[in-house]
This record gives sequence, structure tokens and C-alpha cells, in this order.
Amino acid sequence: MKLHNISFSNIRRRKGRMLFLVLGLVIGISTVVTLLSVTDTMTRDIEAKLNQFGANIVMVPKTENLALNYGGIDVGGVNYNVPELEEAKLTEIRTIQNSKNISIVAPKILGPVIINEKRVLMMGVRFEEEIALKTWWHKSEGVFPQKENEVMLGSEAAARLGVKTGDSLLVSGTPFQVAAVLSPTGASEDNTVIAELGAAQRLLGKEGKISMVEISAFCQGCPISELTLQIAEKFPEAKVTAMKQAVLSKMQSIEMFQSFSFGVSVIVILIGSLLVFVTMMGSVNERTREIGIFRAIGFRQSHVMQIILLEALLLGIIGGILGFAAGNLTAWGLVPMIIKDGTFAGIDLRLGAVSILMAVALSLLASLYPAFKAGNMDPSEALRAL
Repeated sequence: MKLHNISFSNIRRRKGRMLFLVLGLVIGISTVVTLLSVTDTMTRDIEAKLNQFGANIVMVPKTENLALNYGGIDVGGVNYNVPELEEAKLTEIRTIQNSKNISIVAPKILGPVIINEKRVLMMGVRFEEEIALKTWWHKSEGVFPQKENEVMLGSEAAARLGVKTGDSLLVSGTPFQVAAVLSPTGASEDNTVIAELGAAQRLLGKEGKISMVEISAFCQGCPISELTLQIAEKFPEAKVTAMKQAVLSKMQSIEMFQSFSFGVSVIVILIGSLLVFVTMMGSVNERTREIGIFRAIGFRQSHVMQIILLEALLLGIIGGILGFAAGNLTAWGLVPMIIKDGTFAGIDLRLGAVSILMAVALSLLASLYPAFKAGNMDPSEALRAL
């Protein structure tokens, strides 16, 4: 009789105990898979939401002058001749080594305009990038500008100018229509008139020029300082500044979820190992007579160990497959409950392979000592139990 046939026969004869062992593996593996799947989904969701909180890299033209303002109060009283960046060169940002970490590039042109005999700051933007960068802009009255002759006003600017959504106004002699008014944000855009980038460039006489660029980047896999240096190398005429704390907080939030899931996974694996060990030890003790007969008819120690380990291998494969399936099913059901509007990240086949290998390794390691004990059993002692 071949050894694997003996192993299969033992599993069939001890269905209850083996089912208990498989169930322990399924619970352990499914818990690990559920935690990792939910964590992966949460990581993606957090990354997407945090990346919408605004720019974490700012690029402005270099200047030798120090800014004479603090907290929004300008005390300089002097207008410096600030250089500007070339819009055509911005495509080089997407050519840096870590370009995959860059999500949004939002250029801007800034300049003063006259509205109702008042000097107002105009900001030209690409609305598609800007709206994706500043999700709080969605809290506005009206619709975002769709045409070049439409503008959006900050809340303070609209109040000072006495205009509302749908009104027409002359901006430095050029007619525009107010498409939207932003809700108060507490930021600089409260005092600005926001127009489409090309229209603002023509109105300000700065075609092809850019005053600053805001960049949203998530750098989980690389230091943010490297991204900053790579952009600075492409733009030696610009000053590139990273809001490191914002990026660090993003990474730390995600790492906390990962550390939590790994910690719980280790505990579950240890419990599963103990369960397999106890079950296999019990199986060996119950089979003292059977093992004694094997040894008496000439089975070597290695043969007895192989029988026990083959059982563990087969049960590990079954437990790994069922645990992976159960873990994904549980994660699919839990994600909508844990994350509002969350969507299950999907089945990760690599995680499936790891799950099966983990279950097999867990089963084999926990069965190693019981197999060793069975293989070293004295035939005379075993047969004395008959």
C-alpha cells in the first residue's frame, strides 16, 4: 500500500477530527484574508480621499526678494517684478522618474484686474484639474464655468462687488458672466475672480505664462523629497516646495491600518497553529496502536512521518482554498458596512497563492512535532496498548 493511500484513508476514517482541523485553518486564513482585503480597500479609499485634500507640492518662479506679508496682510507696499514660468514646459513634470506618483498638475496665472473701479486679483486655472484638486469648490452656488467668457467669484469678492450668479460684469473692459460663486473657504480664493486659464492669460497680457503650479502627489512608495528634487531638476528657474507634513500624515494613516491588520493576522496565525498542533497531537495519541502495527511490520520512522505530514499537506491545501474563498466573501460583505460607498477591491490571486502556501506551511509546521513523535514511537510500547 502506498503512503499517500494510507493518508487519504486516515482522513476519510477520521472525518470529524479532520473537519475540525480544516475548520481551524479556514477560520485563521479567512481572518487574515479578510483583514488584508479590507485594509487594501480602505487604503485605496483613504488614498483617494486624502489626495483630494489639495496640493502638497507648490512650484513658483524663483525670486531674490523676500515676501513682505504675513497672515494675508501685505506690509510691503511695493510691487516686485516677479518672473513667470513657461506653460509649454509643464509637460516635463510628467517625465520625471517618479511621475507615477503625481496625480494632478494645476497651473495658475495671477494678476490684478479692474472691476467696478476696484482692483481685484484674477486667477486663471484649468477648471478640470482645479476642481479635482480642490473638492471643497463643489460647495458653490451655480455651475462651474464652461466657456471662456464665464468666471467664478470667491465669496468675499462677490460680496464686495455686489454681484451674484448669473450677473454680467466688465473685467478690465472685457465682458464676463458670473457662472458660480464659491462658498466661503477661508482661503485665498475667497478674494479672487477665477477664470479659465487661456482667457485670463489673454486678459492679463501673459499668454503662455504661468505664475505658479500646484501639484497633488501621493508618495507612499518614495520619499516626497525625491519627488521635489526631481521636479526642481527639470525647472531650475523655479522654487519647488513640498508640504511634507501633509504627505507624511497620509502615509502614517495608511500605515496604521496596515500595522493593525498585520498584528491581528499574526495573533490569528498563532492561534491557528496551536489548534493544528493540538489536533494532530490528539490524532497521533489516538493512533498509537495503528502506528505500532506499522512499525512492527517494517515501516521506517520516515514512512510514519510522511503519512502524518501528507495528511497535514492535504488538509492545508483544502483549508487554504476554503479560507481564501471565505475571506474574500466576508470582505465583500464587510466593505460597504465599514466604508461608506466603498467598493470591494476585488480578488487578489497573489493573495490566494500566499493564503494556500500559508495554510500548508502552518499545517506542516504544527504537525512536525506530532509526526516526529509518531515516527519515533517504540513498536513494543505501541503494541503493548493492544
